Amino acid sequence: MRAKKIRTTLLALVFASWANSLCAETGDTISSGDFYNLSLAELGQIEISIATGNSTPLDRAPATATVISAEEILAMGARNLNEVLETVPGLHVSISSLSRLDSVYSIRGIHTGLNPHVLLMLNGIPVQYNAQGGRPTLFRLPAASIERVEVIRGPGSAIYGADAFSGVINVITKDASVIDSTRVGATSGSFGSRELWLETATNWHAVDVAFTMAYQNSDGDKERRVSADLQSTLDSLLGTNASHAPGSLSTRYEVLDTHLALSSAQWQFNFWNWLSRDAGVGAGAAQVLDAAGSDDSDLWMADFTYRFDNDNSDWDKSVRLSYFRYDQESMFTLFPGGAVLPISKLTGNQGNIDFSQPNVSWTLFSDGLIGNPGGTTEDAQLDYVAIFNGWDSHKVRSAVGGREQSATPRERKNFGPGVLTGSEMMVDGTLIDVSGTEYAFLSNYSRSIGYLSLQDEWQITSDLQLTSGVRYDHYSDFGSTTNPRVALVWATNERLTTKLMHGRAFRAPSFTEKASKNNPVSLGNSAVGAERIATTELSFNFYISERLGTNLTLFDYRASDLIEFVPTDLANKIAKNAGDQQGDGYELELNWRPLDTFSLASSYSYQNAQDQSTGFPVHEAPAKQFKLMMNWEFLPEWYLHNQYAWVGERSRRQANPTLQTPGDSRSPIANYSLWDMNVRKANFLPNLDLMIAVRNVADTEAREPSSGEIPEDYLLESRSIWVEFSYRFN
Repeated sequence: MRAKKIRTTLLALVFASWANSLCAETGDTISSGDFYNLSLAELGQIEISIATGNSTPLDRAPATATVISAEEILAMGARNLNEVLETVPGLHVSISSLSRLDSVYSIRGIHTGLNPHVLLMLNGIPVQYNAQGGRPTLFRLPAASIERVEVIRGPGSAIYGADAFSGVINVITKDASVIDSTRVGATSGSFGSRELWLETATNWHAVDVAFTMAYQNSDGDKERRVSADLQSTLDSLLGTNASHAPGSLSTRYEVLDTHLALSSAQWQFNFWNWLSRDAGVGAGAAQVLDAAGSDDSDLWMADFTYRFDNDNSDWDKSVRLSYFRYDQESMFTLFPGGAVLPISKLTGNQGNIDFSQPNVSWTLFSDGLIGNPGGTTEDAQLDYVAIFNGWDSHKVRSAVGGREQSATPRERKNFGPGVLTGSEMMVDGTLIDVSGTEYAFLSNYSRSIGYLSLQDEWQITSDLQLTSGVRYDHYSDFGSTTNPRVALVWATNERLTTKLMHGRAFRAPSFTEKASKNNPVSLGNSAVGAERIATTELSFNFYISERLGTNLTLFDYRASDLIEFVPTDLANKIAKNAGDQQGDGYELELNWRPLDTFSLASSYSYQNAQDQSTGFPVHEAPAKQFKLMMNWEFLPEWYLHNQYAWVGERSRRQANPTLQTPGDSRSPIANYSLWDMNVRKANFLPNLDLMIAVRNVADTEAREPSSGEIPEDYLLESRSIWVEFSYRFN
């Protein structure tokens, strides 16, 4: 592994040298200092494309939207996408108690372990792991390649289709139009963290070429410890001594992120590779500490967009072809060597762990209960978009497209059907390959998707615009769904803009929810269908003065047919459309720029989300959040950034008699607050910038909710310090 790290580092240096030799000016861009000099009105005119599929000023966008620019990302010192999203009002970046401490983007009380309800896109292309729903496993996107991040809170299926349920995030990467010179950077800090990054651009035979790359590596914070895990409970009951607790959560990572963009007047080609090696598996796949467990991912995505050269200027037509391939493999020791476990003898469940029925064999796993699941998923999409601008007061957007998704799973293990009969007294670490057999966790799976969408932006008067649209999607494996939306945007006066919005959205079931097998925790169900939500929003954007602005958004939603794993007998749970949820709340934002060199941005959000069958609050989702950011250019080219976040009122799971799910009787989840800061000096030396950053300045003991198998909630990172140097070639 060390040799691989060294090779990657050398590769970065080679690319830096190559890029410097190619570098040429490609155009002007806003410098890092210009961000501090934009007025609030100018910030409101920043273009956003995610709300309608067309460029629209942020103030007039028919959605509750946020745009974070590269200059803001630089100011906050964010190293990855999660740290960028932590600043978005009403969005909480949590960690999953279900999936290896993976990130969860919790919006308005819609909060689940695999987080498939927020659609993440890269340059408008979905980034999805269709086998499980949600994003690729342990996805960590370096911030160095990001030009801006657009976020809408609320439904987006009328434009983007599936999974634009509670929100949509579009990450737009840097191309030649925004890279004005070759830059390289290096970072070193706490937990053995290291980073190298590069950006460059040139023009070659009338083609603009841009290349960005980032390498990140960390050993993880060893102080994030737990005193006991699920194996500790088994040890106390059975008299064994197999648990590795007390011990540290496994949070190491190594990522190489590479982007290439080629563009001309009529076309653009993007290529992206995201490589993750030997990532730690958090608290373990079974909530049992697994320091040796690892996750490897290799993601490739390419897209090509061609804009037709129309003789008739009333039309803007384009076609886009994209291909996404994700290969993932995990190595888990679900229970450690020396564990004694109840192995089922029941037909259909033979060889699986089963604590719920007496017909079991208590088996010693001398090397541990080991799983090696993985597989490849593919996603190919073709889109045709036509925008008609021939009417004075209407802009009509139509789109049609198709999509093919597939998964080819792999699995090796020393337990389960096809491996054990349930009569074994001892099992070693020999793994049996059940890929492609009836004993795998998932058979090869594929589906076809077709869609048609139509949207009209009607400028009723100079102050009043009505945006309405609808999208029809047909899935080969569960049927069709139609999702409309309507938004009325009224520039009430020079200071006040009022928005009234209503939309519907859906979330497609994942492949495992449709077809998972040989797993007593989560059996699939071919009859399961789409989840649905209807959301109404009322927003007021008010400029109190040229330097003080506010935004208030009220929301109400009803979500139905949510997929839950419902017990069918003592041993099995099956996916069903069994849950309904309702929620309401508000998000209040305040932006103040008393000086050209000083700004404050704050937000307070409140949500009241409840399970409709029980009336209990949605567990783990924060009911209240407060965020505050300060940016100050206190001397020429000296910048200070402070960031504060408070997270509060998260509930434990309550028992649900209807679904036969138990409650969590632990004490309430503690509220916490975090303070981050950084100081940056531009041109510390000629063309050399310096940044010193501290996260969790006060070394607060902040925790995110764990599952009941680990008694303490998961500890977040302790105080960390890092230094970054970046050099700009002339």
